[in-house]
Amino acid sequence: MTENGKLEIGIVGGTGYTGVELLRILAQHPKAFVKVITSRSETGLYVWELFANLREAYPDLQYSEPDVEKLKRCDVVFFATPHGVAMKLAPELVENGVKIIDLAADFRINDLRVWENFYGMPHAAPELMEEVVYGLPELNRERIRTARIIANPGCYPTAVQLGFWPLLKHRLVDVDHLVADAKSGVSGAGRGAKVGSLAAETSESFKAYGIHGHRHLPEIEQQLNHMAQTHVNLTFVPHLVPMIRGIEATLYGKLTRSISEDELQHIFEETYAEEPFVDVMPRGSLPDTRMVKGSNMCRMAVYRPQGRDTVVVTCVIDNLVKGASGQAVQNMNLMFDLDETLGLEAPALLP
Repeated sequence: MTENGKLEIGIVGGTGYTGVELLRILAQHPKAFVKVITSRSETGLYVWELFANLREAYPDLQYSEPDVEKLKRCDVVFFATPHGVAMKLAPELVENGVKIIDLAADFRINDLRVWENFYGMPHAAPELMEEVVYGLPELNRERIRTARIIANPGCYPTAVQLGFWPLLKHRLVDVDHLVADAKSGVSGAGRGAKVGSLAAETSESFKAYGIHGHRHLPEIEQQLNHMAQTHVNLTFVPHLVPMIRGIEATLYGKLTRSISEDELQHIFEETYAEEPFVDVMPRGSLPDTRMVKGSNMCRMAVYRPQGRDTVVVTCVIDNLVKGASGQAVQNMNLMFDLDETLGLEAPALLP
């Protein structure tokens, strides 16, 4: 820590959307000092030369080549990198007492055969998997407090899990027939130049993708299985919509018993009553992504359309905040025994 008690922070991969979002959030964090930020392609540049919105917050912070010796002197290192980077550097950092929060998928899937199948590479640090804690605070808060390695959840998995949790907790739905119909803004594809992410390709258009097996599917299934304490059969269909930020997940389940919409509302409100970043909205509400833009909040509503046997939950999050960097800072706060909401209380942006 610094002399004034701030956490010394390293960020590996500081030019992508999640890395820059970490910088934006940590600029408002009273206990955070970003000591190291890395980028192989932008080494030597000041952060503000690429991101002028951060000029006042980081006037002297420069990008540097990844250097394990420098990162070892941090209290915590965030990996805002492509898949496959964190697992190569994490062992040496953990051995030297540095805590790790990985925003990629290197540590999210327990079955490494499944991980290697979906990500197309051998896992470089299988010996660390027993130490990994999945960083969804609403379910794993106490384990996160003592963790050394956090697998920060994916954006789709965060929305889907939070929406299904009250239903699975109370065994209200048939676990053999769950459906998650989810939509994401284009920033979910990352900052790299891709034809499919160009404005001319995404504007005034709307499509499903990854239907035969999106990379987030095994993560979602693993966590829903854990919630339900049995095997869950999930159909997950992601979509790309022409907006920059935001995820909306509409979730469907077949009820296993008769229950009124009022009772469903009560169960959801009770489940999340003490959660600082989950807002169960009043009955009949229609959450939209504008309600969470730039914030760490998940807003949701639950319905039983026409009083039939299908329950519908709709969840909205900002994919770059609660779906990535905000949740990562929430996990950091827990790991270092800070107020969980520190640096994360800014309301959503409107319009």
